[in-house]
Amino acid sequence: MPGQIPDPALAAGSLPGLGLVGISATTLANQLKLADYHQLGSMLSPLHFLGRLGKRPLLIKTEMDEDEDRRKRRREKNKVAAARCRNKKKERTDFLQRESERLEMVNSELKAQIEELRHERQQLMVMLNLHRPTCIVRTDSVKTPEDEANPLLEQF
Repeated sequence: MPGQIPDPALAAGSLPGLGLVGISATTLANQLKLADYHQLGSMLSPLHFLGRLGKRPLLIKTEMDEDEDRRKRRREKNKVAAARCRNKKKERTDFLQRESERLEMVNSELKAQIEELRHERQQLMVMLNLHRPTCIVRTDSVKTPEDEANPLLEQF
């Protein structure tokens, strides 16, 4: 607070909020950067980080390592799941491609069969027309192919 007389026990740069009187902030920061907790072990404990009331405590190195390990495991699992998904998608695409090719072949075979049947029908009609003048069966009782109305055959 302005206007108050500073406590002579507090040296400039000390950290009274953390209970670390006599340790400069620069020294503490440098040592924390190097993460040399063995040297600071006698001076610091996890309780020193709880000095800020109402706020979340700072993460300790082991917690950060655990978080990093968790992230690495999650990334690895995601990587494996993504690869599995890509493989499934590729297999499905390959299957559909093969099925499409098979159906195209079946379709072309059926079209060829339709043409063969049309040709055979045409030949049979010619043979019937050639036979008709010599036929002894009464033509009144027999329907001729021209009289038949077959909608399936007329479509082609």
